[in-house]
Amino acid sequence: MNEQFVRNRITELRLKKDVSEYQMSLDLGKNKSYIQGISSGRSMPSMKQFFEICDYLEITPLEFFDTEMAEPPQFRRAVELLKELNQEDWEAIIPLLMRLRKEITQKQAEP
Repeated sequence: MNEQFVRNRITELRLKKDVSEYQMSLDLGKNKSYIQGISSGRSMPSMKQFFEICDYLEITPLEFFDTEMAEPPQFRRAVELLKELNQEDWEAIIPLLMRLRKEITQKQAEP
């Protein structure tokens, strides 16, 4: 991995988020050409800025570098919420998850 990877990955993830370089720069509290400067190779983000970019893109640094990860933000949010459940909550949610999985499997099996 190199600087070109970082530039390309920021561009890829920004486009997936459907935000312009200009808007992302402003949203990050930077000057209007900040992201364009990174994308064009004129500059690279500091580590602090890199973490801010990851937060903005709603990904972890691991997800930034692992291009095979395809978990949507909703999945990560669901996992975070599941981590907060107590035993009673788990007993309520597991049957629901099993029912949903069964419905999905049945729909996939239909011609």
